[in-house]
Amino acid sequence: MQHCYRAVARGTKRGDGDNVAALRILLVVNAFASSVTARNTVVVHRALSQGNEVEIVETNRRGHAIRFAQDAARRGVDVVIGFGGDGTLNEVATGVAGTNTALGTLPGGSTNVFARTLGMPNDPVAAVRLLANGIAAHDIRPIGLGHVNGRYFCFHTGIGYDAAVVREVERRAGMKRWLGHPLFIYASLRTWMSHYDRSEPHFQVSTSTASDTIDGYFTIVLNTNPYTYLGNRPLDLSPAATLDRGLVAVTFKTLKVGAILRALGGALRGGGMKPSGVVDVQTDLSCLSVTSARPFPFQLDGDYLGETLELRFEHRPNAVKLVYPSPS
Repeated sequence: MQHCYRAVARGTKRGDGDNVAALRILLVVNAFASSVTARNTVVVHRALSQGNEVEIVETNRRGHAIRFAQDAARRGVDVVIGFGGDGTLNEVATGVAGTNTALGTLPGGSTNVFARTLGMPNDPVAAVRLLANGIAAHDIRPIGLGHVNGRYFCFHTGIGYDAAVVREVERRAGMKRWLGHPLFIYASLRTWMSHYDRSEPHFQVSTSTASDTIDGYFTIVLNTNPYTYLGNRPLDLSPAATLDRGLVAVTFKTLKVGAILRALGGALRGGGMKPSGVVDVQTDLSCLSVTSARPFPFQLDGDYLGETLELRFEHRPNAVKLVYPSPS
């Protein structure tokens, strides 16, 4: 069931004392996300309603947030905010991309990669103060997004082993809210041991900067860095992945345990991964493709989307207008 609420407060004075017209805001809430509660939703709603007209809708199935965001953009809503996990934000971004409606984010999931990349705390009550400040200051700037097979992504697409782990997690979606990172560790080990072929490459990666194709076991296509967080520690794959540059493709050319652990250990120390016999790194990509004769799994911003034989990526500069959080 869709639930809608509305709070109106027009003409509130902001900053320099000028009378500023209220913004129309749609808050898209995933009530099933790990950090979303009825109580903090009320707090978030109250904070955003200071000087603005806020409507709340709740998602109840995959793709729901895309339709909410698309409808809001058609109606001329000023800002659509995704309050949930990274998957909810991905859908909102896909719905408003290419329109005049701005995108906002609040951390409501277990990891909240994109919100934390922007400097937000992982607590939605603390984060909403920064977002409300950004809205009040009208700090809205265009950013680039990745685009693949008709969908946008904010921070990364995972292909191969990475996506197989996400698939394993989603099979136990009811446990995700309570277990969080331990569930991902369990899924990673289970996938490694029994559900992923480590004997030969799964696909070929072709980029605009490399003359030869790259045989890959798994690939991460980054729009931002870090790739994810392990607790409070960022897993830093490439500092070249920023919102104003092209895509970065990091491809693992082996799944030997020692080689993978050494590569990931370097990423945890910061500075990103360097090209080697284990890892191929291509930066500032305007386009790339991943193909195979057999289906391979993929995920966008942490949501498993199934298997395919081909992925075609593009970097879309100025794809969406983003509300930047502000400390004051």
